[in-house]
Amino acid sequence: MSLYLVFDLGNTRLKWAAVESTQNIADRNKKLWAYSGSISNKSFQSAELRAELSDYIAKTMPKPDAIGFCCVAGDAAIDHLRSLFPQWQDLEWQRLSGNSPYKGIRTLYQDPSKLGADRWAALIGARALSNTNTLVINTGTATTIDLLGGNGLHYGGWILPGLKLMQESLENNTAQLPLAIRPITTGASVGFGTNTNDAITGGCDAAQIGAILRAVFLAKEMNHPVERIWLDGGNAKILANEIKQFPELATLPLEPIDGLVLRGLWAWLLQNI
Repeated sequence: MSLYLVFDLGNTRLKWAAVESTQNIADRNKKLWAYSGSISNKSFQSAELRAELSDYIAKTMPKPDAIGFCCVAGDAAIDHLRSLFPQWQDLEWQRLSGNSPYKGIRTLYQDPSKLGADRWAALIGARALSNTNTLVINTGTATTIDLLGGNGLHYGGWILPGLKLMQESLENNTAQLPLAIRPITTGASVGFGTNTNDAITGGCDAAQIGAILRAVFLAKEMNHPVERIWLDGGNAKILANEIKQFPELATLPLEPIDGLVLRGLWAWLLQNI
């Protein structure tokens, strides 16, 4: 049995997981990630906290047989990542980029090297889960929406500010609008706001849902009607609740799923070891 360690260096957090060769990439059971965790990028800049993370991972699991990672957080973050585990210097670190080949899918991006590594990893992860026309949505610092055809073609996608970025931009660039606090709801759509706070949160939610609706309509126009939506990232549950309010989207199989990028890294690593 082999063990693989994967790292997702995002804009806000470093996420990691270890998986065994006996496990199934398509398994959606949360117990799949027996060894996993995350740390904020701010904390990861601290040499002391990096040492603690390295010590924790090394003591929690056996030495892995391979390490894979992707990064959208810059070269300094990569240097910090590679500095972990000096006791495992013989291990090769394999980096997934937007132009890393993966058997079974390819992108129509004009310059694949410019495709975000996290988006590409998420697409690989989605392909490992299903072979249908799929919207792959990551709801982190930025919201990304990508169309992956059942034929394995990535037709491109969109990048827009995430919910928090949208709300912060209103606070930072207006004189009177505050940073909105999301109201506690029972899962129903916020609708039209009757106070400033609800107007901001509802408006930001509507912008995200509007983009998803447009993507579904556009995919249909392209003769690749969406058959499934995968939602990953910190705002996945919020958007999933909103999506369920729209008849045009409610009938689509929709599943918030943790670790789609990590899952894609795992699948890619298996093809490169």
